[in-house]
Amino acid sequence: MDLGLANATAVVQGGTQGMGRAAAECFARDGARVAVLARTTRDLDETCEALRRLGSPETIALQADITKLDEVEGAFRAVGDRWGALNILVCATGPAGLGGIEQLTDEQWWQTIDLGAMGMVRCVRAAIPLMRRAEWARIVNVSAHSTKRQSEGLIAYTAAKAMVTSVTKNLSLALATDEILVNTVSPGSFATETLKGWAKAVGIDPSDLYAIMAGIDEHFGHPAHLPRAGDPKEIGPVIAFLASRVNSYMTGANVNVDGGSDFT
Repeated sequence: MDLGLANATAVVQGGTQGMGRAAAECFARDGARVAVLARTTRDLDETCEALRRLGSPETIALQADITKLDEVEGAFRAVGDRWGALNILVCATGPAGLGGIEQLTDEQWWQTIDLGAMGMVRCVRAAIPLMRRAEWARIVNVSAHSTKRQSEGLIAYTAAKAMVTSVTKNLSLALATDEILVNTVSPGSFATETLKGWAKAVGIDPSDLYAIMAGIDEHFGHPAHLPRAGDPKEIGPVIAFLASRVNSYMTGANVNVDGGSDFT
């Protein structure tokens, strides 16, 4: 499907791996100009080169720590200087925050919320002036299925993602008069680097999506209807659609991409 993204401008926060990388690749294939925001120079360089090969006419590496306001603002100033306006913002960075209520310290709680939720807030706030200059604009924030299906060991992570979901809903209202469409994607169990790291640590082959889902059932009791975990590449097209001109009327939605669930 032609998503109408030729020469559109997009910033993908957390775009060097996982779901952010999958979305960035979809944008590149459709001819968008893609800026990738992440902390590591090596990962940025590799990702930008890959996006050029896929068809992005112009890529920008934005090295920034999203927990630092000055770095976020500097990154979006660079986008404004280069492109003048911004059509798409995807915020896909996920925090760690593993542990239960009795294990996590105050510092770990704040670190999780700072990275997993406030990083998104900083990026959105910096992007809005550039998006108001654009002919059309979309924001897609990545939340998590754990906001609806709790796990004891993900209490801080889930709290941060619940904030992402709530803020996104509010933004869809606040930015409606600007016709900036704002939506959330809530992934289920996708084989991101974080999940594969967990699988390896508990003795599961991280390349086996079926084994990963079996492990999730065993350790968390949260299997999907489908018998395997998702590949991040399977969520990229969903994010790309929500971020595109083809999506012309969906805003304030929270889209589950989870292999089947009992979510409401």
